[in-house]
Amino acid sequence: MSAAPLLEVRNQTKHFPMQTGLFGRVSAKVHAVNGVSFTVDRGETVAIVGESGCGKSTVGKAILRLFDLTDGEVLLDGRRIDNLPTRVLRPLRRKVQVVFQDPFSSLNPRLRVRDILAEPIRNFGLASSSQDLERRLVSLMEKVRLPVDSLGRWPHEFSGGQRQRIGIARALAAEPDLIICDEAVSALDVSVKAQIINLLQDLQRELGLALLFISHDLAIVEHISQRIIVMYLGRIVEQADKRTLFLSPSHPYTEALLSAVPVPDPTVASRRIILTGDVPSPVKPPSGCFFHTRCPHAEARCRAEVPALVEVAPRQFAACHLRAAMALPAP
Repeated sequence: MSAAPLLEVRNQTKHFPMQTGLFGRVSAKVHAVNGVSFTVDRGETVAIVGESGCGKSTVGKAILRLFDLTDGEVLLDGRRIDNLPTRVLRPLRRKVQVVFQDPFSSLNPRLRVRDILAEPIRNFGLASSSQDLERRLVSLMEKVRLPVDSLGRWPHEFSGGQRQRIGIARALAAEPDLIICDEAVSALDVSVKAQIINLLQDLQRELGLALLFISHDLAIVEHISQRIIVMYLGRIVEQADKRTLFLSPSHPYTEALLSAVPVPDPTVASRRIILTGDVPSPVKPPSGCFFHTRCPHAEARCRAEVPALVEVAPRQFAACHLRAAMALPAP
């Protein structure tokens, strides 16, 4: 039997209330995430992809307990963490760290790099002495390939790529098991993106880290991930390993996403799938399958029934009525 997953998300749901009027009456709710379930194994890289506003960043922030869930559970090492009080959750936070999108706004401009990296080490009591703290700081700078003598500099003295390296070093300072990368390279230049992705992969191999990589860039996702989760309007529409998803996508939305990826070889013909209409509002999502308003294959059933996420091929899951007939028989 395989070992239990490092992270398990069960039916994660998050609705944000919209308050209006003088007394803040709740007039509607933003359905940001609707019944999302997945796992991340130790040392694995799982990517979550989708259009802006699909809820992928909300999934990551809910795992980090930056806000409470509307429904569902989050388990870390088999222990439920979404309902723990702050005093119990605090020592567990070091196991899950995050690298944010903007490397400048995520660093305190009033702290030198030394203090930024030392803060999580002190908070979690990881250094046994001042000499041990200094050794850890030097090791972190070496791991992210920054000069050790820049520990005394301020964040604004670094380039965007260097600041993101500092953000990665800060995440590593807590000695985590899982790092959530929330659009961690989207604000960087192309060449710098490649350097940061390669750095993350090297650190993962060296330290045995698991990565939850949240991105809209499919080219980067194809390079770094082992398993991919495709989200649309707060729901998972497809989940598969990287090779299967890129070679044989099952959901119509995944097919449209992949068709939009530029092909570098001009001699290779590619068919672009153009989706009509706009993404529906998460305040009033459509009935049935959320994608039916833009799907070229939608039928009457799609407008009435919510499709289940079923296994349509070995380790490939899709939430589509039209693919349900191809689903593997239940064991």
